Amino acid sequence: MSALAQPAGGERAGIKAQVVAARTSFYWAMRFLPKPRREAMFAIYAFCRAVDDIVDSDDAPAVKLAALAEWRRTVDALYAGRPADALTRALADAAATYALRREDFLGVIEGMEMDARADIRAPSLAEFDLYCDRVAAAVGRLSARVFGAPGDQADRVANALGRALQLTNILRDLAEDGALGRLYLPRELLEKHGIAAREPAAVLAHPNLPAVCEAVAAMAHRRFAEADRAMAECPPGTMRPAKVMAAVYGAILRRLERRGWRRIDGRVRVPAPLKLWYALRYGLL
Repeated sequence: MSALAQPAGGERAGIKAQVVAARTSFYWAMRFLPKPRREAMFAIYAFCRAVDDIVDSDDAPAVKLAALAEWRRTVDALYAGRPADALTRALADAAATYALRREDFLGVIEGMEMDARADIRAPSLAEFDLYCDRVAAAVGRLSARVFGAPGDQADRVANALGRALQLTNILRDLAEDGALGRLYLPRELLEKHGIAAREPAAVLAHPNLPAVCEAVAAMAHRRFAEADRAMAECPPGTMRPAKVMAAVYGAILRRLERRGWRRIDGRVRVPAPLKLWYALRYGLL
């Protein structure tokens, strides 16, 4: 990509401001990256935020799907060398610089489409894993390439860590998702523990819910361990942001477990000083 086609400094600043304003763990993990890689990650975050906001809107499913279809066309256009705005120019620059794959951007959109068509309720384990791959591991595959890991190694980290983070998100957001009519807990686990209901409110009030949550938490721990092994095989220094994210989300999972699964109201958070400690510990070593 020519210098003329790259996003201008003011455009990059606008994308960064969106990330900073969100006050997420993502910002703490990315702040120690070299500037070009950090700006590429901010663009990926802004893309994910844009498609996620479509799904979380109050629009009808048809409107959401139309907006996501437009993003499909936008991804096609940026890979054809026709980025249309500040964000897509930043994404096109990142894609060209770090060999980001079109199918991973489309995978994120496909995950959003799963949510947009209808509220997901008790998916099968296969559908559950596919959803985690699209909304989380696909983002990880984009991210790990920006971090600097070779393709195969990047994919191994992303496929494990992306799922670990998403499983933690699902456990953390049970009440919030339930209020929106969504229930991501796998059908087979519900049935294994004697829960026949599919309505979120009924499932979340069931006395056997803690057993299901424990099973999902065990899945997350296995994925965190798998991600640790995969990160150890990557070139030194490339996985620093991933290690920060793993540390923060691992802390969230442990806090959820300490609180117990009979109480699911109230969002569990990691205090900012602890996030800073993880950023310093893993971002600088």
